[in-house]
Amino acid sequence: MTNIPRTVTSPKKFMIATGLLGLMHDFVKDFGDNAFIICDEFILNKVDKEAVPGLAEAGINSTVEKFNYECTQAEIDRLGELAVKNKANVIVGVGGGKSLDSAKAVAYYHKLPVILYPTIASTDAPCTALAVIYKENGEFDRYLFLPQNPDAVIADMDILASAPVKFFAAGVGDALATYFEARACYACNGVNLVLKKPSRTGLGLAKLCFDLLRENVAQAMDAVTNKVPTPALEQVIEATIYLSGVGAESGGLAAAHAVNNGMSVVGDLHHVQHGEKVTFGLLTQLVLENAPKSELEDVIGIIKTVGLPLTLEDMGLKEFKESEWRKVAEIACAEDDTMGNMPRAVTADDVYNAMVAANTLAHRYKSL
Repeated sequence: MTNIPRTVTSPKKFMIATGLLGLMHDFVKDFGDNAFIICDEFILNKVDKEAVPGLAEAGINSTVEKFNYECTQAEIDRLGELAVKNKANVIVGVGGGKSLDSAKAVAYYHKLPVILYPTIASTDAPCTALAVIYKENGEFDRYLFLPQNPDAVIADMDILASAPVKFFAAGVGDALATYFEARACYACNGVNLVLKKPSRTGLGLAKLCFDLLRENVAQAMDAVTNKVPTPALEQVIEATIYLSGVGAESGGLAAAHAVNNGMSVVGDLHHVQHGEKVTFGLLTQLVLENAPKSELEDVIGIIKTVGLPLTLEDMGLKEFKESEWRKVAEIACAEDDTMGNMPRAVTADDVYNAMVAANTLAHRYKSL
């Protein structure tokens, strides 16, 4: 395609409020009358107690099935066979990223609508037209690119406010990079996550994502620390789940996520959450851009407020090995990664130097 269009891609519906699990029937009825509900184990009883009775009362059949922990092709096939056996005409996913990705994949293979209830706000994955498939041993297998985004994403504040703080913080880290990556991608007329050109709307949504974080993150931390929903927490979750996903998909990624991908080769950091590594990737990107001090301090202030690791040592790095981090830089600059969406050409040496400087910068601000 020579004339590549600019795009805005998004779930058909995004809802956020308290008590939405008990209103599942209101969302399902728009798409079907026989729901196959894929659930993480910890929330099975809550779904049975709060959602199933309302579905039955509304004349909607439902089958609740426990997700078996890993989004593999075998698990997707197993769930798909059960959905067919139960004659489901709508798929519902309730859980974390892997169970929601499984629900998206089942819906795709069986050409059914899908409604997602995220239970943690650790990433923006619920809103995207993508599922990450893993091998049986837990290693990454492949991306499943979907032709459309989920039909509805329902953010129940009661559930999300009760999730562990570390997952909330990781979601903030992932969302924090959204604007800066979209800005870089738009400036260089790069390609977004659906391999089209970034749109001004995507950039605008990414900027709103950053604004909501900056304005509400401290008060949101007060809420999630005490596991209570508040207006500030609602705005931050809107940013981390919806605006981050739509902003990244329509606006594009750049250095922050490329560095995150490169960090996969560092053994000490295998346990580190996606959003935590993206945060360090963002600091690296800001060094590459020679960002204004005020911008750096806004970003670092948010990182410190939510308690994200600031330095590589905070993440668990025991020893900085130059050869290892040069490998990180090489992977981050791979031809098919998103480093190509930076406004100027960036080499592996540039990225290595920026990572070293970013870690020193992080140590300097940590002590302030």
